[in-house]
Amino acid sequence: MSLSRRALLTSAAGAAVAAGTLVTTTTTTAAAFGGGDARALKAAAEYAITKLRSVAPTIPSFPLVSKFEKWTYTQDGDWVGGFWPGTLWLAWLYSGDPQFKTLAQSWADKLAPRQTDTGTHDLGFLFYPSWVTAWRLTGEDKWRTGAIQAASSLIQRYNANGHFIRAWGALNDPNNAGRVIMDTMMNLDLLAFASEQTGDPTYLDIAIEHAKTAQRVFLRPDGSTPHVFDFDPTTGAPIGPNTVQGYSPTSCWSRGQAWGIYGFTTMYRRTGDPRFLATAIRMADFALSALTPDNVPVWDYLAPQAPNDIKDASAGAIMACGLLDLATASQRSWYRAAALRILTAIAQTCLTIKSTRADPIVARATRNRPAEDGVEVSVPYGDYYLLEGILRILKPLEVARAIGL
Repeated sequence: MSLSRRALLTSAAGAAVAAGTLVTTTTTTAAAFGGGDARALKAAAEYAITKLRSVAPTIPSFPLVSKFEKWTYTQDGDWVGGFWPGTLWLAWLYSGDPQFKTLAQSWADKLAPRQTDTGTHDLGFLFYPSWVTAWRLTGEDKWRTGAIQAASSLIQRYNANGHFIRAWGALNDPNNAGRVIMDTMMNLDLLAFASEQTGDPTYLDIAIEHAKTAQRVFLRPDGSTPHVFDFDPTTGAPIGPNTVQGYSPTSCWSRGQAWGIYGFTTMYRRTGDPRFLATAIRMADFALSALTPDNVPVWDYLAPQAPNDIKDASAGAIMACGLLDLATASQRSWYRAAALRILTAIAQTCLTIKSTRADPIVARATRNRPAEDGVEVSVPYGDYYLLEGILRILKPLEVARAIGL
């Protein structure tokens, strides 16, 4: 597909930035909430804004994970640093409160040293919700330029023999050199953005090749996926499935499944390739078939204790955003209804609203169960994707402008 055709298929939201202005439009008709509870989503949004007004001015470093309801921090942002300024941008979109815009810009600035970080695949997570959103909402070119630099760093991790972007480890480290993880699907939109902005097809071509590889090796016949797939890094030959955060190589880590639903739908939006849409549909259908009646995913859909197992509300929030996207892309309204049920369930059963000391908004997320590292805690991406999902319903034009829908 030519770059010009891709550009037509890629969202043009970034080209229509109105610097510094905030237009407020709200969709609150009953029809918008089929399968969900409007009052619960509005109440959750208001709770989030109230919490952020109180907590955000006190945050010393990037939130990483909660411990006893308080954030613990990382100085450089780890892989989650983009979600904190991203959450503040969403809070500004919802509330119009200028302190959120000021804080969002300040925190995004602190990620500047990571633009040239070639040691991680997570540059999309770091720079899309922070710098790409900042450019779309302010029109300041430094955000655009920095995001393109981050994309240039990310494509250095591409293995041309295996047609994949390496997940972990420094480029000169042989350990994990052939390791691919489902999460990387969510970093590909940074590359699509860079191609759209520069006219250079290389970024998007690499994103497409990686997505094709992931589609081929991760997807099982029933639509479930493992967390990890390993390749021989020298020849690019496939070795087989594995896991780090799931129960086993044959299980289905729910957050990874959510990353895939969202990521493949995004790649369909950016390319128009129906195979990516078909993959997202298969993954969504499996996840929905495995979802428990309370509409909050267990941490791994195929672990032995599932469905009677610990929860991961962050997987639900990510999945809901992907399903809302998928509903539009596939013109299948039941995905929207399912997303609304999930968002409503999180809003009603997974907030920190009963705590007088909690820093975060969303509880009951699970970070890494096999390592016993953060089991039913709070994580910054849980807060971010819950707000994104709610804004997709309550303020669809604003969130589309911010994240390029």
